[in-house]
Amino acid sequence: MSQGLYVELPMQTTMERLWQLTQDPALHQRWDLRFSTICYLPKPNEGAPQQFLYETRLGFGMAISGGGESTGTRSGMTGERTSALRFWSDDPKSLIRTGAGYWKYIPDDTGSIRFFTWYDYQTRFGVVGRLVDTVLFRPMIGWATAWSFDRLRLWIEADIAPAVVLRTSIIYGVCRILVAFVWIWHGMVPKLLFRDAAELTMLSDAGVAAHWLLPIGASEVIFGVLGLFTWRWRGFFRLTAVAMICALTGVALRSPGQLSAAFNPVTLNLAVLGLCVSGWLAYFSSAFAGRCRRKANTVKQEQESDALHL
Repeated sequence: MSQGLYVELPMQTTMERLWQLTQDPALHQRWDLRFSTICYLPKPNEGAPQQFLYETRLGFGMAISGGGESTGTRSGMTGERTSALRFWSDDPKSLIRTGAGYWKYIPDDTGSIRFFTWYDYQTRFGVVGRLVDTVLFRPMIGWATAWSFDRLRLWIEADIAPAVVLRTSIIYGVCRILVAFVWIWHGMVPKLLFRDAAELTMLSDAGVAAHWLLPIGASEVIFGVLGLFTWRWRGFFRLTAVAMICALTGVALRSPGQLSAAFNPVTLNLAVLGLCVSGWLAYFSSAFAGRCRRKANTVKQEQESDALHL
């Protein structure tokens, strides 16, 4: 049975600033990857819940729409705040049928706000819907929530606009994937699979025995895979850059004839070096879901119940 989705990230800011960026729909939609637009509906009276409509654009002209309402807010004696809501979608394309959750804001003595959310939902499409949710959708929307929290943190703490964070995160991801791909390809194809003649020649020129080709290829593949699974490790770019410079220098000294060949080490190594520099610089304004806590130390059921029934 689902235990709901939990995401937490401390924010170095004031309660008023964080509350504004999370409760104002025009600002909320700028940083939350889960929503393209959020629109408040007029209240029939002052005491009525605040209802809203949302839309998530999927691309290619497709979008999923839904609605929700704020079921209440609460302020504690020590300055914390809680905002609870219900949400739903009648859109037949939406996997989510109904759901509920809350946001909580707890200040501490360091001037930081412990900001976290918990929410859960019911799916449509029966057994198929539950399977798709478990395997694909729930991990994806949990990641999107965490990534959005870090995007919000960068807006608050570093004054980096959410649109800029999205662009630099894409740049970082492209650089990371391409550099890892180069390692995996050059370790596997010319070394492990086909034992390319040029690779053997460069080993011979360097005074390295041919039987080292396979271990070298395996090491390159492992390092490329490591780069994909240690997504926030900046050392991957640094070590790759050093390796590209050393490899190019070695080829220039030991196998200078390779420098004039088609698809030669000059173009390859310098291109990879450029990707490493670009990825390194993009890191500092990129959002990472891994910065968030995804499991609460203690999530008390009565706390969730109280928040959902404000």
